[in-house]
Amino acid sequence: MDDSKPQPTPMTSGLKLTANGSTSIPDPSFYRSIVGGLQYITITRPELSFSINKVCHFMHNPQERHWKAVKRILRYLQGTITHGFHFRRPTNMALMAFSDFDWGSDLDDRKSTTRYCVYFGNNLVSWSSRNQRVVSRSSTEAEYLGLAVVTTEIVWIKSLLSELQVNTTAPTIYCDNLGDVMLAANPIMHSTKHFELDLYFVRDKVLTRDIQVFHLPSQFQVADILTKSITGPPFESFRRKLMVTSSCDISLRGDVKGSKVS
Repeated sequence: MDDSKPQPTPMTSGLKLTANGSTSIPDPSFYRSIVGGLQYITITRPELSFSINKVCHFMHNPQERHWKAVKRILRYLQGTITHGFHFRRPTNMALMAFSDFDWGSDLDDRKSTTRYCVYFGNNLVSWSSRNQRVVSRSSTEAEYLGLAVVTTEIVWIKSLLSELQVNTTAPTIYCDNLGDVMLAANPIMHSTKHFELDLYFVRDKVLTRDIQVFHLPSQFQVADILTKSITGPPFESFRRKLMVTSSCDISLRGDVKGSKVS
């Protein structure tokens, strides 16, 4: 890997990984060791959550194409070794979250993936990329199940801040599915009974003004990078929004960067 070519993104655009259809690698334990180590990297590199979550699905029987995807992640890390998660002086004390999903994206069991990221002011403080516990029969259901997850997270963060005597306004959650916004305002829909607990949980938080739910066009959905493989300028833009930047671009003192030592 030392002589390998760095890659600009952690995963090839449109790559679909499954548990079947490829040759198993000769040393599965090595795969598990590498992927296990990569999971720790997501603590400070949220843009890797999607790709690492995908390769983690094949720990029991890693195949050649799974290993190829892992090597792509390693090459991406090689080219972004100076990148890391950075906090900046907050511009406000507001809590907001972005919730997104990928309906039926797991080709092995057709479960959808839930992704979210939570900001306190202009700093990212929580994010997640995981498969949903059940198979969703519609895209609205898939995103609403994810909305319930991020609602739980943002309400907990608000409670923690309250204990620290930090006052915030009602947290705002942005999603790109208009059906979710409509259900949050009016859950009287007979076709939703099979996930009504999540539905009414979110609805209750909206009524008590613990949260606000708004629609956001897909092109502005920050959590999009956590639901699919994105390449090019869109990936770089979303990565910056996740507060992942190169340490070479950051100066601790304005007069230090670019100065020469005499």
